[in-house]
Amino acid sequence: MSFNPISSSKIDPSQGTKRRGGCLRLLGGVVILILGLILIGTIYESVAEAADIQAYPPLGQMIDVGGYHLHINCTGIGSPTVVIDAGLGGWSLTWNSVQEEVAKTMQVCTYDRAGMGYSEASPLPRTADRFAYELHTLLERANVAGPYVLAGHSMGGLTVRIFAHEYPTEVAGVVLVESMSPGQMTQSHMEIAPQTSYQPSAFSLPFLLGRMGLVRFLAEPLGLIQTLPPQTQAAYAAFAVTPRTVQEWVDELLSIQVSMAQATAITTFGDVPLIVVTAALNQQTDWQTMQSELLLLSSNSQQIVAENSGHNIEIDDPEAAVSGILNMVAQLR
Repeated sequence: MSFNPISSSKIDPSQGTKRRGGCLRLLGGVVILILGLILIGTIYESVAEAADIQAYPPLGQMIDVGGYHLHINCTGIGSPTVVIDAGLGGWSLTWNSVQEEVAKTMQVCTYDRAGMGYSEASPLPRTADRFAYELHTLLERANVAGPYVLAGHSMGGLTVRIFAHEYPTEVAGVVLVESMSPGQMTQSHMEIAPQTSYQPSAFSLPFLLGRMGLVRFLAEPLGLIQTLPPQTQAAYAAFAVTPRTVQEWVDELLSIQVSMAQATAITTFGDVPLIVVTAALNQQTDWQTMQSELLLLSSNSQQIVAENSGHNIEIDDPEAAVSGILNMVAQLR
């Protein structure tokens, strides 16, 4: 009887090499596609920014405050001068409706914190004490004379609180519009060093996404842009999505606990007149209590409640913000 061994099939080494070569070509194609999309997005963002600068020039002045320029827009005539500091993510255009009304009876200035709106980025830490310093330098170099009525919204209330303490002779009155309160801190202020140095980030993922044009491309579909009056909506939407603005958002958020700790250290304005404007529809836990506690900052204080507004009073109920400012000015005249 004869025995025929079963012959085994031989593996052709060239097949494995071909498969590996195909995977590498596919991977290379994906990398090239991604790099191409990044390049296209970066060019798209650069072209869009250049076009927006031409289409929507600054409404006010660009002032050198020490190697970088901040935007300030002053309108109206009359003393005392009202200076408005917007909240986190806000800038001069978000207060346009309020400014137009207040300017009918006195001078009112809005400005953009470094990195926001029209302003250039700052090398200084993005904390409330530095915001107050930058604002004071800006007013001084723009020749905007005091005394000032300082109106601070949300995070801007922290800046105003420090400004009033650091430059008391230049402050005639304070209006806190839905101001942040130290009571919002998630850590005890004793656990946070108020002077901790938080340097602005050179880059972040949001910044890179902005530089590639993705923030601009997705902002409207994702509802990241607030709705403002038609005359300011286009300019606001154009500058709210720039990499510079996105980075400032990140830096301000990273430093918010330090900013609140710095504001906590300011416990009184003395008898400087104070008006606290509070939104009735703000549902944050204990918000109304924290707003009432702000009245203790001055021995001459009062509260105005915006019955039909959420946190962004300047958008939801600008008349309430105007009322708070005009009531303060009426007290001083």
